[in-house]
Amino acid sequence: MSRTPLWARVGGGLELVPGGDRHGPADLDFPPSGEGWEPLQLGGQLVGWAHGSGGRALARQAEEDGARLATERRAHLLGRLGHKMRSAVLSLQESARQAAFGRPELLEQLYEQAQELGRRAAALEAAALDPKDPARGVVFGAILNSACAGAVLEVPADAVVKAPEPVLLEAMARAFEWMGGPGSRIAGEHRGNWWRIEITAAPDARPLAAPELGEPLVQLLVDIHCGGWLDASEPGRAVLWLPAR
Repeated sequence: MSRTPLWARVGGGLELVPGGDRHGPADLDFPPSGEGWEPLQLGGQLVGWAHGSGGRALARQAEEDGARLATERRAHLLGRLGHKMRSAVLSLQESARQAAFGRPELLEQLYEQAQELGRRAAALEAAALDPKDPARGVVFGAILNSACAGAVLEVPADAVVKAPEPVLLEAMARAFEWMGGPGSRIAGEHRGNWWRIEITAAPDARPLAAPELGEPLVQLLVDIHCGGWLDASEPGRAVLWLPAR
């Protein structure tokens, strides 16, 4: 039996159910494209959009869909990162075995594999975060100075983002690494209830060894844990919509 399409709020963005299209940020001032979409609200919070007046039942459906999608997205990413972690462990074990049996030239490779294993373990830990810190006003410039050393910064000094500080720090560090690290450009603009943060990739940016450490992880951290929305629709560019204080 087909169901009526609606946009469900997932973190700080929206996802079309059924369909899977993404839109954001979740805000009355940023309705989905097309005509006839009406906001769905519960307790004064926007939980989605639907055609016509769906009432409280449809709003609850959107809320349930959003919670389910957030859980599924997190579980899927954890599964992928766990698989990558196991593969890295097996590779490291094999290199260590060969180095121990007369292949000293593998020691440099062993070190690189250990570094990669550490990166994947840190990513798995980040994806498994269950933030305990409440969202609060965080001076964004301080986050950038700590997480994005070497970036060209064009963000107003008065930018204050409302998010759990440790998660915001992790999200920006991951986005910075994904966009190539030093040499990337980070610009910010205040748009209503949001800070629109645009990261342009560094000229020499290279794909990450594990794609899961890029867009999927950043999307989880930004959308679900920071209550924002990641737009990665254009290659070499990431736009993060983060709640303004």
